[in-house]
Amino acid sequence: MKPNELRRILVWLLKRLTVTEFIGVENIPLTGGVLIATNHMSRMDIPVLFLTPNRPDMTALVTTKYLKYPLIRWFIVTAQGIWLDRDTADFSAFRTAMTALNQGMAIGIAPEGTRSKDAQLLEGKPGTALLALRAGVPILPVALSGTEDAVDKMKHFKRPHITAQFGKLIPAPVLDRNNREEQLQQLTDEIMCQIAVMLPEKYHGFYREHPRLKEILAENSK
Repeated sequence: MKPNELRRILVWLLKRLTVTEFIGVENIPLTGGVLIATNHMSRMDIPVLFLTPNRPDMTALVTTKYLKYPLIRWFIVTAQGIWLDRDTADFSAFRTAMTALNQGMAIGIAPEGTRSKDAQLLEGKPGTALLALRAGVPILPVALSGTEDAVDKMKHFKRPHITAQFGKLIPAPVLDRNNREEQLQQLTDEIMCQIAVMLPEKYHGFYREHPRLKEILAENSK
């Protein structure tokens, strides 16, 4: 099966099993390499992100722990996902992602590095910022909500309401070799706070009192 065939099947399934809404679609660049950075609460996040509108070239970095789940493994392989071993410095996955971005693909990534078990935002790790700096590509923050209990609702024959909200594009960063660590931290905070501002407060978690989140909220209220 080809990725476009998988996409058609997913669209059909999501329309019948869920109420999935994509907001801010106008912020999605139609072409060119871009990192699509999302919060991660559920295995449902992967198919929802794969259906990012206007980007049929969408794929994602996915942890190797999903290799032990046959259905998820089949899905990731069919979607041409990039396996990432989060327990090591996976330079192979990093190089593969770099190549895909340089070829103009859209790649989904979870800056938190793992799935949040309580739907609260976890502290972002610097990998997303580093990849964006090395590849020289912009970052598109996306906030997912409603996926955390979607599977459970479907098991009880309820249609979960899932939202994927795309924020404003963060321009491609330029590496400052004299201030690398601080730059990575600032960019990571920016990504996570841009995601947080699109989420209900109950999801803010680690970033609830973050100064940058408060700045963005203040800017948006003007």
